[in-house]
This record gives sequence, structure tokens and C-alpha cells, in this order.
Amino acid sequence: MTLLADVPPKLHMPWKTDGIRSVVQAFPYQGSKRQLVGQILSLFPDEGVPLLIEPFAGSAAISVAGRHYGRVGEVAISDVNGPLMALWDQIINTPDELIAEYTRLWNEQLEDPRAYFLKARGTFNESQDPAHLLYLLCRVVKAAVRYSKNGDFNQGADHRRLGAKPANMQERISEASRLMQGASVSSESYESPLVNAPREALVYMDPPYQGTTDVPDHRYLTGLKRDPFIETLQHAIDNNVSFIVSYDVVREDNKYGFALPEELGLLHRHVVAGVSSQATLSGRKEMTVESLYLSPALVERLGGADIIDTRIDLEPAGQDALF
Repeated sequence: MTLLADVPPKLHMPWKTDGIRSVVQAFPYQGSKRQLVGQILSLFPDEGVPLLIEPFAGSAAISVAGRHYGRVGEVAISDVNGPLMALWDQIINTPDELIAEYTRLWNEQLEDPRAYFLKARGTFNESQDPAHLLYLLCRVVKAAVRYSKNGDFNQGADHRRLGAKPANMQERISEASRLMQGASVSSESYESPLVNAPREALVYMDPPYQGTTDVPDHRYLTGLKRDPFIETLQHAIDNNVSFIVSYDVVREDNKYGFALPEELGLLHRHVVAGVSSQATLSGRKEMTVESLYLSPALVERLGGADIIDTRIDLEPAGQDALF
């Protein structure tokens, strides 16, 4: 994978101008950082990074975009959601088999889509099959996954749509597979990949937000305990790890969680992330402001806070979601 080299960021930053549709999204996933890709990639060192680590991978939007724009060499994605990582393993290593199975599921649903969705959801909860998960992600409301207390996928279908057609999914999966070739995939927790990251690497983290995990109808398979997370961040800082954290949002009503402690010495910047998808699900239109935190090691690599502030802007171009 070719990295950018000796190219001043202000002179060559297509990731800031191309728009979210320029980079493939393998599957719909609420919380994807596609709208912030331009700003996050602008916080990578000018020469790119030889290794990008995403310990809360989800849709792996930053890794996919980093490869698309030649900003990263090796990629390591992980997530404690095992079935999701099994899906990524198939996307990368056996995309044709995945598409064939998705095509079968999509065609079988046509006789009775409502009943078939419930059947497919039950099958997935028993088997954890990646193709069934892909089908569910393409059918659920606003790609908003939900899990019950016992860990079962329990989100309902968007009955207005049947999910992306197989031909469209083949195009997206094939391109994502091409971009992510050679990436390592695991379902380990975030602590070791973060704390033990090589100094030349960059770790991007998009952990579960405080306002969406410790609630009855939670959106993540597992939540994130705040105090252990802060302690792990401190270990990473002590090890001079370069990292970026997207941590919680601030809506217009000032809901959702606490800032990370100032004692960590992280550089904190607010970035407008666009219209809240969660509010949209509830029939409201609200803007969200996302917190980005940069580790001291990364701030030093980038030349300091003043340089960083020339790389980011507060209003990324808004576009409708692809799915």
C-alpha cells in the first residue's frame, strides 16, 4: 500500500473535499464515522502511517478510507462483537461466498419479507452466521442495531425497504475487500491493541458512547466502563502511543456523558458531526457535536495544537446517508 510522502496537507487533501460517497461502505452501520473521515484523516501525519489500529472497528470507516486515500499501510481492526468481526473476515478473505449467501437470503425474503426477517434474525441469534448478520444490517431501521440483555440481536426491520439489492452489495463488498486486503481481524478487547501499539502506528478509537450503552435498549453488544477506559488511556499515553479518540457527542439539549479528564493531557477539539441519526429515529432534527481527543505523542508528531487547528474545520459537508 503506497503512502503519501512529502505532500503538504493543505495542497493535497481530497479526503476533505470528495464527500462521503467517494469511499465505499461495506454495510450500513449506525455510528459509522463516514461523515468525519475527512477531518480524522487530516489528523494523520503528512507521510501517512505504516500501521493503523482500530480497536472499536464497527464499520471500519476510517481504515477503509485510509486505504482508499493511501494514508495507511498495514491495518489491524478489532471489536469485541465477534460476529461483526467474522463478517469483516469474510468481506476481506471470502467475499464471493459472502455475496452468494447474501443473494440467497435476499431472494428468499421476497415472498414474505416481514416473516422472513424474523426467521433470519432468529437464525442469526442461534448461529451467529456472518451472512445473516449482513442481511439484518441491510434490513433494520436506520442501520440501528439493538441487543437484548442476553445479547440477542433484537432490532426490527424497516418494512419500507428490502435492503440493498445483491448487485449493489456485490459492488460494495468487492471494493471493500480490495481495499482491506491484508488487514488483520480479531475480536479482542481494546486494551492490548491500544497500550501495546508501536510508536510509529496510529490508533483510532470510536468507543461506545455513554448515552447509548448503559440503557435498557442498548445499541452495542457490550458497553464501555468509563474508569477502566481512562486508566487504559493513561497507560497508552505513558507508552507514547499516538491515538485519536472520538468520545461522546453533545446534542443541542446537552445530553450524553462526561468529557475525558483534563489530567490526561489530551488535546480536545469539538467537531460538528451533522444531524443526529438517533434524533432522526425519534422524529427530531438535532445537530451533534463530536469530541475528538488527540494524545500528546500524536500532537507532537503533527507539530503542535496550532498546526492541528489548521487541519480541521467545524462544518464538514453534509450529505445524505448512503443506506
